[in-house]
Amino acid sequence: MAQVTFAIAYGAETVVFTAANGKLDVSEGEPAFTLKAEEGDWDFFLEKLPPPAYQNFFGMLMRVESARVEGDELAFVQHVHIVRRILELARGVASGSPDRAPAAVVDAVADARSGSYIPIALGTGTTTIYVEQAGAGQDVLLLHTAGADSRQFRHLMNDARITDHFRLVAFDLPGHGRSDQLDGVRPGAQALTTDSYIDCIMSVVRSLKLAQPIVVGASMAGAICLELAYRHPDEIGGVVPCEASEKIEGRQVAWAQHPLVNQSLFVPEWVDGLMAPHSPKKYRDEIWWGYSQGGYGTFYGDIFFYSAEWDGRDRVAHIDTARCPVVMLTGEYDYSCTPEMSRATAEKIPGAVFSVMTELGHFPHAENPPRFRDYLLPALAQIVNAPRQLS
Repeated sequence: MAQVTFAIAYGAETVVFTAANGKLDVSEGEPAFTLKAEEGDWDFFLEKLPPPAYQNFFGMLMRVESARVEGDELAFVQHVHIVRRILELARGVASGSPDRAPAAVVDAVADARSGSYIPIALGTGTTTIYVEQAGAGQDVLLLHTAGADSRQFRHLMNDARITDHFRLVAFDLPGHGRSDQLDGVRPGAQALTTDSYIDCIMSVVRSLKLAQPIVVGASMAGAICLELAYRHPDEIGGVVPCEASEKIEGRQVAWAQHPLVNQSLFVPEWVDGLMAPHSPKKYRDEIWWGYSQGGYGTFYGDIFFYSAEWDGRDRVAHIDTARCPVVMLTGEYDYSCTPEMSRATAEKIPGAVFSVMTELGHFPHAENPPRFRDYLLPALAQIVNAPRQLS
């Protein structure tokens, strides 16, 4: 069981806590680490619906200048789930906020998805991936986020308001979810690259004979949407890059593959903070649990692409939206790829359209699918109705 003593400093007052044997008590012990921020910043954090970046202490560490961890940072990372829970309870006491937003979720009586395994040919050889489909109409290819799999789209694929008009297709990348690992890659050592990512997506498009699919993805999948529009404007019918910009730095967290850190606990805690406080508990818990099941090193290897290897700064201005329309969407609570970062990228792409999604964060398609649907459907309609020039 976890055993740690830590402190939270609010102005001149510091409260020390000790967690041991499944219990948490106020303590007078020596803290291994202390969470600090200016009083005004803690006040923002403690609001019932805090401003963007203040919804989670990880967000404050990334975007709020006064926020910091003093002392043993490794101990903080190892016990971040305890810290997060204490801060959630503190917010509840301070603002009367509920224990996360309740869910009003109604799924289809019978799951509309059909799944199968298909072989795809890659530059590195043939592998078998898992694919799910639902609906009929214009092909829409859904790409999951780093370290995750296509289960993220379960609720969208059971939403008749989408599937009555669009054929939704989602797949697990090699080494993710239910797909096979790549041959010759040691488990835990896979690192996604721009070329391998594009190769896989286009192989799926061609294997399934998708007809100029509209590609939708968030986070790293949003970044690859921009690359697809640049490289394959005639085979792709349009893109909806969510939580995307031309370059994201500082996302590759060493703790995600540290030998003394439980990856199946730290990674979901890290991504949980990227969601909006408005998102229902049911959906947030699904994302947390899905990330806890990710294979060792999978998230870290994907973030290598997203934060280190991919750089669209010399390419986004050359995307031809007359051939491949671009509609960008970013959640207001995404402190990783902020709306300002996405807007700046959209302004470099002639003809691109950008909108901020209120009350959504970094995983809009999965953290609040009904709300995301209300942004996705107009984006898809915009692309379907856009006049296209083919080379």
